[in-house]
Order: sequence, then structure tokens, then C-alpha cells
Amino acid sequence: MVTPHAPILTVTPNPALDVSTSTERVIAEHKLRCGPTRLDPGGGGVNVSRVVRNLGGASLAVYAAGGPTGQAYRELLDREGIASRMVRIAQSTRESFTVDETSSAEQFRFVLQGPELSEPEWRSLVSAVADDLPVGGFLVGSGSLPPGAPVDLYAQLTRIAREHDARMIVDTSGEALRAALDEGVHLIKPSKRELGELVGAELGDLDSLIEASREMVGRGACETVALTLGGDGAVIVSAGEVLRLPTPRVKVLSTVGAGDSFLGALVLRLAQGRPLREAFRTAVAAGSATAALPATALCRADDVARLEDALERTEAV
Repeated sequence: MVTPHAPILTVTPNPALDVSTSTERVIAEHKLRCGPTRLDPGGGGVNVSRVVRNLGGASLAVYAAGGPTGQAYRELLDREGIASRMVRIAQSTRESFTVDETSSAEQFRFVLQGPELSEPEWRSLVSAVADDLPVGGFLVGSGSLPPGAPVDLYAQLTRIAREHDARMIVDTSGEALRAALDEGVHLIKPSKRELGELVGAELGDLDSLIEASREMVGRGACETVALTLGGDGAVIVSAGEVLRLPTPRVKVLSTVGAGDSFLGALVLRLAQGRPLREAFRTAVAAGSATAALPATALCRADDVARLEDALERTEAV
């Protein structure tokens, strides 16, 4: 049963069919015998939609896909019960390949280059979002931009969100993120490295990270910075407060999708009208719940609830 919440639309310009497997050792020039293969429809926005579904919510996932890989991708999404709208493109959807080395517990991730989008194709993606975005909801633009897409694609979507009185959330990096911030967005979710790239400085400690985030909020580039720090937890910076949470103790099996799980849980709780402090706790629990699962699996609701209950008190910084 879906808990009532404000509408959520996610957009994924550059999805990937996630292929994951394992082998005892990764050795150059050897034929590597692998274990069972898992296939998942991946990419930032689609992963956010999958997490929203896993936690009892609903969303519409808009994405660009094509070729045999794109068809397989669509079938996987349909099988999971994700409401979606596929914008067809001429070239095949990319794949990403994750291999767990069982002898060392190390993970190797290979991300292939995405298909090149023509101008009519990326404009069709933007138009699909404009057509399907409800008034007063959340628009989540997440993931890298494929070749051919303009660097201001997320900035264009931000303007569409404003026209629909929707809150724009962006999870990307580099110039694409900078262009979106020039428009002014609701929330961004950078890593420590991505935030440093934005401000052009090496941010070595928590104080410098918080100060850079405060500066961004203060000049109106965004209303909230949700800063993920891997094993060191996460920080939320808004105009009214700075919050910090450590990650719960889990055995990390795979970090694939952990950031998307954080964002999906955060967006869902905000769409449900929960306070930022409460949404933050669910987000941290969801990221850790995904990290405790193998390969490209995403968090489950019961694991998220258990970890959220076990979290330490949210610290005001």
C-alpha cells in the first residue's frame, strides 16, 4: 500500500543496465570463471524511483533508452512495477559491470560510456518531463549526462520545475551541477570530492565542508545541501540548521547505489511532509542498508527501519 505523498518524478538522461557477478580473483590475461549474474535497471534517477517504491512510495521515472539493451532495461523496470516513461533513442543504452573479488572482498566497477543523444532526442526527454511533471511535487534529476546532451540540461529542467511549482533536486557533478546551481535548486547531494570541485578548493575537514555548503545556501544556489561522506556519515546544511549523523555499523558488501538510496529515502520522506531532521535519519539508514547488500541490490524497507531505530541521536552542528 502506497503512503500518500506529494508527486515525485525522476529523470535519468544516461541510465545503465547494471550487470554484476563475482569471481575468486581478478587476474590480467586470465579467463575468469564467474558466479551467478544479476541484472538491474540502474542509473541515478531510476535508482531513486526504485528506492521510493521499496519504501512504500510511488514515482514516475522518465529516462532515455534505446537498442536491445534499452529493451531489456525497460522489461526489468516493468517487472519491478516502476511506473515509467521511456524516451526512445537511436543508440543502445550503456551497461555497467561490477565484479566482486571473493578472495579479497574488493569490488571492481566498470562503467561504459553512454550513447550519444541527438538534439531531437534530448529535447524529447526535456519535453517528456515538462508534459508529465505534476504541479507542486518533486523533480529529481540524477546521474551523469550522456554525450550530446547540453551541459545545462539539468538547468533547463530546473526552470521547468519552477514553472510547475515543483522542488528541483539535483544529484550530478561538474559543470552540469554548476549550471543547475546558477538557476537555483531546492537540494543537491554532493560527495566531499564533488563539493570541493564546485568551490575550487580541497575541503579537508568538516568545518570547511560546512562552510562551503553554507556559502552555497547563503547565495541562493540551493536551499539545502545533503553532503554524503561515505563511512563518515552525512551532513545536512540548510539556512536554519546544520545536522550531522554517523553511519550505522554494518558489514559493507557493495557501495553501488548507496548514494541513490540515501537520496530516494530523503525525497520520499520530504514528499510525505516529514521534517528535514526526520527525513535525514531515514536517508542515512537507507544508504547503509544498501551498502550491506551484495552487488547492485537496493535497500529493503525492514532493513531501513531497523537501522533507523539503531541510529545515534542526530547532532546539531
